[in-house]
Amino acid sequence: MQKTFHCRISTTEVFACLCSGMTGQERSEEKSECMSLSPMMEAVPAPPESERVCVFGTGDLGRSLGLRLLQAGYGVVFGSRRPHSSSSLLPHGAQVLGHAAASQSAHLIFIAVQREHYDFLVPLANQLKGKVLVDLSNNLRKNQYPEANAEYLQSLVPGAEVVKGFNTLSAWSLQNGPSDANRQVYICGESVEAKQAVIAVATKLGFSALDQGFLSVARELEDFPLRLFPQWRLPLRISIGLSAAFFFYLLVRYVIYAYVTQGEDISFRIMVSLANQVCPIVSLIMLSLCYLPGVLASFLQLYRGTKYRRFPDWLDRWMLCRKQLGLLSLGFAFLHVLYTLIIPIRSKVLILFSGTLMFWVTEHTVSLIRENRTTMFDTTTAWHDDSYLSLGILGFGMYVLLGITSLPSVINALSWREFSFVQSKLGHLTLLLCTAHTYLYGWNRFLSSSTYKWYTPPGYMLCLVLPSVVLLLKLLLITPCVDRTITRIRQGWERGADQRNPKDSQPLIP
Repeated sequence: MQKTFHCRISTTEVFACLCSGMTGQERSEEKSECMSLSPMMEAVPAPPESERVCVFGTGDLGRSLGLRLLQAGYGVVFGSRRPHSSSSLLPHGAQVLGHAAASQSAHLIFIAVQREHYDFLVPLANQLKGKVLVDLSNNLRKNQYPEANAEYLQSLVPGAEVVKGFNTLSAWSLQNGPSDANRQVYICGESVEAKQAVIAVATKLGFSALDQGFLSVARELEDFPLRLFPQWRLPLRISIGLSAAFFFYLLVRYVIYAYVTQGEDISFRIMVSLANQVCPIVSLIMLSLCYLPGVLASFLQLYRGTKYRRFPDWLDRWMLCRKQLGLLSLGFAFLHVLYTLIIPIRSKVLILFSGTLMFWVTEHTVSLIRENRTTMFDTTTAWHDDSYLSLGILGFGMYVLLGITSLPSVINALSWREFSFVQSKLGHLTLLLCTAHTYLYGWNRFLSSSTYKWYTPPGYMLCLVLPSVVLLLKLLLITPCVDRTITRIRQGWERGADQRNPKDSQPLIP
């Protein structure tokens, strides 16, 4: 066993420091506590202390961070309460020591353990004096403790420089490298030098570190991972509210109306037919809500005559969630396509297994034969049906294109002009196609009195109001005179700037 856990103490700077001043018994205990995870590491000198980091914690996050550090060229020493039993789980090329020995092996130490286990750091307070401790911990809920975990860690080890950071990254993102969604690393701390050391490590790992200020910001950073779809909350509430409102509205107009006036029970239509009416209505309204704030912002700039005034908070918040509104709109459109494909299959099944429907089809066919009547082919109806279906297919195809260009990997491959062309010009074209598709669906039923059951308009008429308004406003914005003025405003021109007093335009500092 002594040969198995033997370490080259004389060739390693840190072990020389550890062994100086130790008795023979202490030195043998230190040897038994050390373990090299790679036999080849015995012949390779350890990296300098500036390129060596320590990780306290051998869980998923600690192991993933250690692996990422090794791939970046750092020497990694793990600190564990059971160094021998945890060695098989750690990445190849790292070393594992006890907490006391590992704390002296590097100046920068990552604390990848939960707050409940910080007590082991108290006996190491003297050894951690002057060290940089990076707190990676998070909580299960907001305001779980009276102070932030990083502040609590600083109180336990007052001589160390505590930096909060890397807590917004998951073990998966550390193993697979930074991507567009998790490239940023937020840090905070009291010491500028300590934060610079952490920023240097984050940059070498491929992340973008953002300094958020002093350690008092640690609670806010610890709340970041607890946020559940913050940009999706408003779009989800809008979609749920619209779905519920139109579902009950159509339920009253079709199912309840048929039962009250005709005594007919068509409640079976709720699951497919009624849902297939709700989905396109909500989809078209949410697509309109996706492009309405941009139109309103343009008119607001046109009214103010300048771009150097902030938009109202509600408009800012609305514009920030346009991507989520568009993706949810695409989801409802996709459900509409699925329901549309299922309805003919559902009808055939009902005809086969429902005696009533089979009897009605048979009776209708027999009556046509007895009366020697045939159904004449109507070219106008055929044009209407084909145009309605064609616009729906084209609109859904443009929907899918907008959704694809919203992916981060696709956005990075597009220039700003290309992205703006797809999301703005093709987006408004998508809205135009879907609106025309809905108008063709109504066709000649807009003026029919039988359409207004209980004097209420059908759902597809209601959903046409908002997209029609958006398209009309957009049509006004693209007229040459208005478009020219808005372009000048967005290039920095201000209304009335030429008539201002020259003294007012003088710089504050000559």
